[in-house]
Order: sequence, then C-alpha cells, then structure tokens
Amino acid sequence: MSAKLVEHEEDFWSGLRRLTAARIGLRRAGASVATGPLLDFQLAHARARDAVMEPLDEARLAAELAGLGGPVISIASAAADRQTYLVRPDLGRRLAAGADAALALHKADYDVAFVVADGLSARAVTRHAQPVLSATMPVLRAEAWQLAPVVIVRHGRVAIGDAVATALGATSVAVLIGERPGLSAPDSMGAYLTFKPHAQTSDAERNCISNIRLQGIDHATAGFKLVHLLRAMRERRLSGVQLKDESAGVLTLQY
Repeated sequence: MSAKLVEHEEDFWSGLRRLTAARIGLRRAGASVATGPLLDFQLAHARARDAVMEPLDEARLAAELAGLGGPVISIASAAADRQTYLVRPDLGRRLAAGADAALALHKADYDVAFVVADGLSARAVTRHAQPVLSATMPVLRAEAWQLAPVVIVRHGRVAIGDAVATALGATSVAVLIGERPGLSAPDSMGAYLTFKPHAQTSDAERNCISNIRLQGIDHATAGFKLVHLLRAMRERRLSGVQLKDESAGVLTLQY
C-alpha cells in the first residue's frame, strides 16, 4: 500500500474516531494489530481490572455526602471481602450481620432512600455519587420529600437497596452503583430506581440510568433524570418496564 493511500485511510478513520470511543480502524502490522494500538488496549484492560479491585474509600465518601445536609450511614453486605464479592453475587445482595439493626435505628416514613454502593467500580461512585446527589436532593427537599439517611454499602449489588429501603421504611429506593468497567470507561456509574422494593423484587421492576460519567450522562442531567423518574414513580405508584423515562423530552423543552 502506498504512503499516500495509507495517509488517506488514516484521515478517514480519524474523522470517525472523533465520534466514538470504540476502537475502530486500528492500524495493523501484517495479520496482527500494530504495537501502538495493542499497547493502548492492554493499558485500558489493566485500568478496568484495577477499577474492579480498587477498594472504596468510605471515610472520604461519607464526608463528601455529609456535606449534602443529612445523616450518612456506612454498612456492608454479607460479602466479607472483594474476592468473595466477585465470586458470590448473592452475598452482595444481602446485608451483613448487624447492618439491619443499624438501619432500624433510623426507621421512619421516608419517601425515598438513596444508597451508594461500590459495585464493580468504587472509582465511579467516588467521582460521581456526590455531584449527582447534590443535583437531586435539594430539589426533592424543596418539594417536601422525606429523605432517608444516605446509606453507603461496601461490596454491594443493586438488589441490596431493597433490603436497605425495607429496613429504613422508605417507599422508594435509588441505588447509585459502580458499573462493570469497560475498555473505554472504568468509572461509569449507574442509578437503579425501585418503587415499593421488597425481598422478591425483580430487575423488571427497576428503572436504570446508565453511563453516568463526564463523557456520558453528566451529573446535572443524571440528577434531572433521577428527580423526573422519582416524581413519576410516586405519581403512578410503580417502576420498571411499566414506567418509561420521558425525561429527555422534558429536558429538551427547558433549553
């Protein structure tokens, strides 16, 4: 292939790469990927693995969330350590011994409980949980919502929010959790919302806002979507596949 043709092809792919974080049009050396793209891939893979194993800095996160103006409770799931959490997903959905009693001390009639769990990327909630909640909680307080204490869960899965909400007496729960790291996004956070959560709640009964990060759904937009969905859940008294996220249209009308 001539140098001029190679240059033309590279210009073509460069334009497309500006539109996506996916690895497209990778240079090749014979039948193999060229050294540069290969090293980039290996670095991204290492960062994703590191994000999965990175421990949650609970003290730092609790201090940041306390700045939102309410109590913060730190508990753990039944998974005693990171390795157990990865190989026993069921334990990540259950509260550790004593956690239920700690939550029961704060039980009341709440409209919503916010749960922050490390999930598969502690880095994600460390970076995004506080900014998203700072865009959410003041709006709900202004509308006289009763907010439960924010609960931080170490080694938690999405479904642990059901147990937390039940123990606190909350009608709804929003779980902010680190998503499985990808090769272009080791710090993506998801938010899972459930109305009337219980021990047998299925994933079909949840709404999800995914890809919350600076290069995806930004903090202000995620906060807007959270408020919009929580309002709709309370008004229609349901969540999940029966409740569609129509916030995009409302958000567009505001600009």
